Amino acid sequence: MFNTVPLIKVIRGSRLEAVYRGAMAVVDARGRLVASLGDADLTTWLRSSAKPFQLTPLVESGAADRFGFSDRELAVMAASHNGEEFHVQAVTGILARIGLDASALQCGVHAPSHPPAARALENAGQKPSALHNNCSGKHSGMLAQCEDRKLPIADYLSPQHPLQVTIKQTVTEMTDLSPDSIDVAIDGCSVPTFALPLRNAALAFARLADPSGLSEPRRSALRRIASAMMAYPEMVGGTQRLDTDVMSVGKGNIVVKGGAEGYYGISLLSSGLGIAIKMESGMEDGADGRGRNAVVVEALRQLGALDDDQVTALEHYAAGPMKNHRKLIVGQVQPCFKISMR
Repeated sequence: MFNTVPLIKVIRGSRLEAVYRGAMAVVDARGRLVASLGDADLTTWLRSSAKPFQLTPLVESGAADRFGFSDRELAVMAASHNGEEFHVQAVTGILARIGLDASALQCGVHAPSHPPAARALENAGQKPSALHNNCSGKHSGMLAQCEDRKLPIADYLSPQHPLQVTIKQTVTEMTDLSPDSIDVAIDGCSVPTFALPLRNAALAFARLADPSGLSEPRRSALRRIASAMMAYPEMVGGTQRLDTDVMSVGKGNIVVKGGAEGYYGISLLSSGLGIAIKMESGMEDGADGRGRNAVVVEALRQLGALDDDQVTALEHYAAGPMKNHRKLIVGQVQPCFKISMR
């Protein structure tokens, strides 16, 4: 079982109704653990929080420039997007740039995550394609790396493929771990995903925030990826998505990337801190999503990355009054943690 602590409690009326447990590690760019809740060495899957680092080889190799990719396109390559029309058009453009089309994507097919986009597709009499998959941007970036390196694309998702070997090596370097210490499994979109301790994942996000201690070309690559995600947050998630809305109010100081099953990675540029969060309850949507979302907003508030006005702008996600469908206040979502810096 996970070694976690209570982070959020839900009060309905005057009684405790639910508790959301999790663990958190806060690390600086030198690798120093400056705060933690629960087990900072909890080893768990990065899932989609790995996307900025899966994108890193494309940028640091110079391939992004050789193909002429814009920062907006880089942002969708780091995305778990809604499948809205502007996401689909961006991915389609990336594939066209490298001489491929949607048939090359091996991420699988699902309907757009954004309900209005899914309804619009259905009303138009169209079926979802791999372009609507929330990971299609990441896959298009991986295909671009293959095309640049003249690597085969039929098996680009195999853990033994040279592309995936390069990506895993990048993750090991960003996290100060050896390749043998990182477990590999298959993610929801069929790419390899990585299991590592929270403190090491937080180190990677700290280096995304402050790569000054790294050598070129990685230093510049990380700065460009962070800048792209902050400049085009709508590409990283989409309408009514936590990633997008946090970066939109973050004023160029916050990079975030959520992952499935309650994972979350955060980079704070002003302080050079990285944060990795794992919720014990893995769901991100609906009622169970309020636990992770409230933890993220409250952690950013406690760390001074969000002021009162910014928290108010994120009140849809933050702890506070719990309302029903008639907008009646029926209880409270309350944080029950305090981040103490060491």
